[in-house]
Amino acid sequence: MALGVASAQFISSTIWLRQLESDTEQNVREVSKHMAFRIAATVSYFTSLPTNYRHIVIDQLQDMGGTRFFVTLNKEEILINNIPDSPLKNIVKNEVQSTLIKQLGIHNAKIAFSSPSDLHVINNHTRLVDLPERWGHHSLLVKPLTPPIIVIQIPINDKDWLYLASLMPDPYFLDGNSALTGDRLFSMAMSVITVLLLSIIILRRVTRPLATLARAAERFGQGDWKPIQEVGSVEVRNTAKAFNDMQRRIQRYLNDRERLFASISHDLKTPITRLRLRAEMLDEDDTRDAMIRDLEDLDMLVKGALQSVKETDIHENRIEVNISRMLRDMQATANLHDVKLTVVGDLNHPFIGKPLAIKRCLGNLVDNALYYGKTAIVYIEDDEDEVCIRICDQGPGIPIDKMDKVFQPYTRLTPDHSGHPGGMGLGLSIARNIARAHGGEVTLSNNIKQGLEAKLWLPRH
Repeated sequence: MALGVASAQFISSTIWLRQLESDTEQNVREVSKHMAFRIAATVSYFTSLPTNYRHIVIDQLQDMGGTRFFVTLNKEEILINNIPDSPLKNIVKNEVQSTLIKQLGIHNAKIAFSSPSDLHVINNHTRLVDLPERWGHHSLLVKPLTPPIIVIQIPINDKDWLYLASLMPDPYFLDGNSALTGDRLFSMAMSVITVLLLSIIILRRVTRPLATLARAAERFGQGDWKPIQEVGSVEVRNTAKAFNDMQRRIQRYLNDRERLFASISHDLKTPITRLRLRAEMLDEDDTRDAMIRDLEDLDMLVKGALQSVKETDIHENRIEVNISRMLRDMQATANLHDVKLTVVGDLNHPFIGKPLAIKRCLGNLVDNALYYGKTAIVYIEDDEDEVCIRICDQGPGIPIDKMDKVFQPYTRLTPDHSGHPGGMGLGLSIARNIARAHGGEVTLSNNIKQGLEAKLWLPRH
């Protein structure tokens, strides 16, 4: 936005300055042309006078005062301290020179511009300011301004120089100051700043509902459902309404799923128990044992499904969670008879999350590490933006092609899971779902030497 506004200001100012310069050059050219004709007429008049009358006419003009030109006959060429060149100065000089050549055939005219305070007249020792006011002050001085004076000197014979000095009608025509003055630059800067401030205010008002929508989407992803206000422009209101409708539909789906699994649990427990009683009454031992095993597997599947739903959708508020203390408690429990679990590091900043969910996530990861690796080391890495928990065991690891598969429910890499609390293949799936509900992730990687590393990453919001 700043670049766009500044570019627009620069382009418009460039066009305006170029047009101003063009108009100024055209005006100076027109004024110079009329002045050149008057100068040529004055030079023609004085050169046409008899030599004896020239001084008389000059004296009379000086006595009268207020004439357009200051004219003298000098015995030498007056040295003029020329002011610096400029495009407008060259336009005036070329117009006067070309007019004298065309009108009078004069090619040897000396044309220069001088400051009034430094202008020499009559001779090289006399300045304009040293003369009586009636001689030239009225025609060449415009107090308190100090515009430059054009001086034309023409040799009319071997001894005399016709000296003619005049002001331009516009005293500022040779003003060398840039059109980009400090005031104009300040005005441009203030206009850019004003536009930017207004743009920032408008953009903040436009984007504030979008930021609210983003925060609401993040909260909803973490299980905190709350409708957002449907305010703002028509598009923003429609988006907020669609988002609220989406939240309601997803929440209804989650509630229906939870009720469905609860209903399945309730409805299946009774027939499973009844079938088990009937199976135990069978006379054939092989048939009875086979049916009981099948019923136990069916009961395990039902309990696993319920556990997956309940431990993933944990309805609790987000509070400060002391992850270090959770891991220390797990360490104390695991090391009752022997050192199996080691915790390295500590939590430097409080973490805001769901405590029961975090405990179940960590418990599942630690249980897996102790079951497969017998011993494990937990590293706590904490900073202001995120918490990283690395759980390293000394087990056999996981084949690369099965890294993603183990996060699917009911996935078991080994057939014997007796005595393992996560033996149904739900531990990693539940841990990843809880981490993702907090905006984090659970990843697995094989150590270079031996064992598996489970990494729990939790961002701070």
